[in-house]
Amino acid sequence: MNPLTLTMFILSLGLGTTITFSSSHWLLAWMGLEINTIAITPLMIKQQHPRAVEATTKYFLTQATASALLLFASITNAWMTGQWSILEMENNTAITLVTLALALKLGLAPMHFWLPEVLQGLDLKTGLILSTWQKLAPFIILIQISPALNPHIMITLALLSTLIGGWGGLNQTQLRKILAYSSIAHLGWMTIILHYSPNIAILNLLVYLIITSTIFLLFNLFNSTTINSISMMTTKNPIITPIMMMTLLSLGGLPPLTGFMPKWLILQELVYQELFLIATIMALSTLLSLFFYLRLTYATALTMTPNSMNMMTSWVTKNNLKLTLPITIPLATMILPLTPLFFYILQ
Repeated sequence: MNPLTLTMFILSLGLGTTITFSSSHWLLAWMGLEINTIAITPLMIKQQHPRAVEATTKYFLTQATASALLLFASITNAWMTGQWSILEMENNTAITLVTLALALKLGLAPMHFWLPEVLQGLDLKTGLILSTWQKLAPFIILIQISPALNPHIMITLALLSTLIGGWGGLNQTQLRKILAYSSIAHLGWMTIILHYSPNIAILNLLVYLIITSTIFLLFNLFNSTTINSISMMTTKNPIITPIMMMTLLSLGGLPPLTGFMPKWLILQELVYQELFLIATIMALSTLLSLFFYLRLTYATALTMTPNSMNMMTSWVTKNNLKLTLPITIPLATMILPLTPLFFYILQ
């Protein structure tokens, strides 16, 4: 793709998200979401591959359906209350429709079926944008309407997402599908706490963005798309291998790594709200996700390839480590000791 064209589409992505972030009017927020969808579509299809075309078509139809439902819900709210403000959602039907529309946009279960298939058809760089940047605009709308959200609907969506995100990734061998189910499970954690503590939900989103970006960049560094391909990582760069292992375990929420921090704070808030059963289910569902992260960790760090001289020296010949990774890797693995500081800020 022409660099000028690529720059234009990336700037359009930023513009769409910025419009949604800064708007309190439903039409402006909807327009920002539409700009986001239209801007990422050419990036998804730039490979000119049948799988990319299929993924782009599925993504566009899904997002168009969600946008139409969101527009219908906002018009319904304006018709019933006379208000176009996002912060003044008073009609229960409109609130439910908005919740379902944003759940479809984000990929929350049970509206998640498009996400693994779409992510599987994309290259890793575009998959990184879809898994991180494209979550921001719908999530900020959810945060704005969080006081009006129905907690029963949110809890149902969250529990389904964490359970399906865990079960769905167990039998996968494609890394992009595993990361898609990981995204669904993490969205469940953000959703469960959204009504009770939006600040913790934002912290969870930021930690998810950092760790997921690190994982995608590491996979892209070695062009790894399957579990078998990451088993060769030791021969290519043995220094990155333990870093990959720790980042994967951090994504699973294993202490003492960064990914444990938001889960710790969320479980603490759920117990404070006396939702003991839900907190228990959420904690147990994490074990499902942790299992397939351990599979990836085993393939990355413990499966050693034949130690011939050619394979052992291949990692020396090429060093294409980007500047982004030295910044994101410490953030993705080592900021758990700062939890008391974040807890104090969030209060």
